Amino acid sequence: MNTKQLTFTFTALAVGIAAGWGIASWRSSTQHGAVGAVAPASAASASAERKVLYWYDPMSPTQKFDKPGKSPFMDMQLVPRYAEEGAAAAGSDPGLAVSTQAQQALGLRLVTVETRAIGASVEAVGTVQLNERDISIVQARTAGFVERVYARAPGDVVAAGAPLVDLLNPEWLGAQQEYLAVKAVGDAALARAARQRLLLLGMPVATVDSIERTGQPVAVQTISAPAGGVISELMVRAGMTVAPGMTLARINGLGTVWLEAALPEAQAAAIQPGQAVEARFAALPGEMVKGRVAAILPEGNRETRTLRVRIELPNPQQRLKAGLFAQVSLRGPQRQALVVPAEAVIRTGKRALVYLSEQPGRYRPVEVEIGEQVADRIVIRSGLAAGQQVVASGQFLVDSEASLQGVLARAAAPAAPAASAAPATGTTAGKPAAPAEAHRGRGVVVAIEGDMLTLTHEPIPSLQWPVMTMPFKLAGRQLAQGLAKGQTVEFGLAKQGDDYVITRVGAAR
Repeated sequence: MNTKQLTFTFTALAVGIAAGWGIASWRSSTQHGAVGAVAPASAASASAERKVLYWYDPMSPTQKFDKPGKSPFMDMQLVPRYAEEGAAAAGSDPGLAVSTQAQQALGLRLVTVETRAIGASVEAVGTVQLNERDISIVQARTAGFVERVYARAPGDVVAAGAPLVDLLNPEWLGAQQEYLAVKAVGDAALARAARQRLLLLGMPVATVDSIERTGQPVAVQTISAPAGGVISELMVRAGMTVAPGMTLARINGLGTVWLEAALPEAQAAAIQPGQAVEARFAALPGEMVKGRVAAILPEGNRETRTLRVRIELPNPQQRLKAGLFAQVSLRGPQRQALVVPAEAVIRTGKRALVYLSEQPGRYRPVEVEIGEQVADRIVIRSGLAAGQQVVASGQFLVDSEASLQGVLARAAAPAAPAASAAPATGTTAGKPAAPAEAHRGRGVVVAIEGDMLTLTHEPIPSLQWPVMTMPFKLAGRQLAQGLAKGQTVEFGLAKQGDDYVITRVGAAR
C-alpha cells in the first residue's frame, strides 16, 4: 500500500469516528430534552389530578383560605388541603393517617378495650387510736375529802371493779347516823324515808345494805373502776377536796380499737361503712387482723385532699396499742366494667381523650367519660365499646400531630333523652335540636358526599371570610336532599366545637 492509500484510509477513519460521536451526542441531547419536557408535564398532570380544596395554616388549622400565600398568623406559607384528605380533615371521618415507618418511630402500641371484673381495692396506711365510744367517766357524787389514792397513774390498765380512790364524805356520815337513830326508834315509815334519803344522796345500794345489816355508819367510800381499760386521765390526789359532780378519772376501754386511714378523694368514693378490712402491723409480723369500716368521717383534709376512714378492729388480748402503724387493704364487691390502661387516656383538664384505631394506620381521637382507676386500669363509662383498639403508648405525639392537622375529637354519644309530650322550639319529634344559626352565607354547590357539603361561597362578613371553596359538615344528612352540583344556595352556619356546621341550606332566591 502506497502513501496516498494510507493517508486516505486514516482520513476516512477519522471522519467516521467524528461522525459517530456527533450522532451519539445529538441522540443523547434529544433524549434528555424529551425527558426534561415530559417530567414537568407529568408533575403538572399529577398536580392537576390532586384537587386542592383550600389552604390552611398548620398552626391554626381551623382557618381556611381560598389561595396560597403567607399566613396572616405566622411567618410561614399556607399548606394545601387536597380533596382526598378533605373528608378526614373536615370531620366526616376525623382521623390521622400514620405510616408504618412513623408508627415504629413513635413507638405506637395498641391495646384492646376489654370488660373485666373489678372491685374497689385500696391500699393505705393507718394509725391505731383508742375507741372513743368505749369511755367511762368516774365522778364524785357528794362533797368530800380524798383520803387515799391507790397506786394509779394515767396510762395504767385496770380491770373492772378495781379500787381507784377513798373519799371521806361528812354529809353521808350524818345521814347514816340519822338513819340508824330513826331505825332504832322503831318507826317503820320514818325508817323507810331515812333510807330513801341515803339513796338520793348518791350512796350505793350495797353501802346502804351494809349499814342496815351491821348498824355501823361508813365514813369512807371506796370508788372503783366501772369498766376495765386504760386510765387516760386521773384528776385526784391525796388530801384534795372534791365537789359533787367533779370528774375523778377517765377510763378508755381496750376491747376494740380504731384504725384511722387517709384515702384520696377518688378512692374514698368507693368505700362504704361495713366493708371488710385487712390490717397488717409491723409490730405483729406474719399476722393479719380483720375488721370493718365503722365510718367515713364527714370532713376531709383540705391540704392533702384526703378523707379519713375509721376502721374498727377487735383487740381481745390488748396487743394493739395506740399509735401503731398498719398497712390497710380495703376490698369492695366485684363488678363488671369496661377498662383500658390508664396510660391510654389523655386528660386535658376539661375532658378525657383516647386515640381509637378503626383501621390499620389510621387513628381517630374519641372523647370518653372515665370512672375510677383500679391498679393500672381505668374504667370507661362511655365513649368506647369492648373489642375496640386504642393507642396505649406514643399517643401524645399522635395528639400533637392531630392538633396541627385540625383533627377534632368526637364527643362520647350521650344517653338518649326521654320523649316529652311537647317538643321544645327548634326540635322535631324524635330528632335533637340543631345548633342555633349564627352566620349566613351564599354559595354554589361543588360536591355532596354523605354529611359533607363542599361549597364555593361568597364573602361572609360576620366571620371575615373571603371567597373560597371549602367543605362543611351538615347538621343532618337530610339537609342535602334536593341539592345538586352547580346549584346556588343560601345557608346558615353555627359553630360546633372548633369547626362550623351547616344548620340550614336551600335554593337561593
